[in-house]
Amino acid sequence: MLLPAERLYSELWTSFASLLRAYTAAHGLSKQSVAQVDVSEDAILVRFESRWLRIRHEDANGSWEREDGRPGALQMNESGRIRLNDAEFEEMDLVAEELARELMR
Repeated sequence: MLLPAERLYSELWTSFASLLRAYTAAHGLSKQSVAQVDVSEDAILVRFESRWLRIRHEDANGSWEREDGRPGALQMNESGRIRLNDAEFEEMDLVAEELARELMR
């Protein structure tokens, strides 16, 4: 049974938030510090020390913003692959790890 598109993307964004939580936790082990990941219906906010990443999303499309004002775009396809800015679609876990690593440097 196929999920309606709205429900499918809601589940995929929730999965992406879980991956961000897992990868920030893994990167925090060496720093003995933890990032905070807050999830709402249409946004994911990841905070670590004075740095943060806010991802807003609606269905397959999203945008991101960093604490220094840098903006970008995200797009998710039905298989859960994500395109970050104008790059090729990549597996969700690879994008989550890249974002976590950059945030927690």
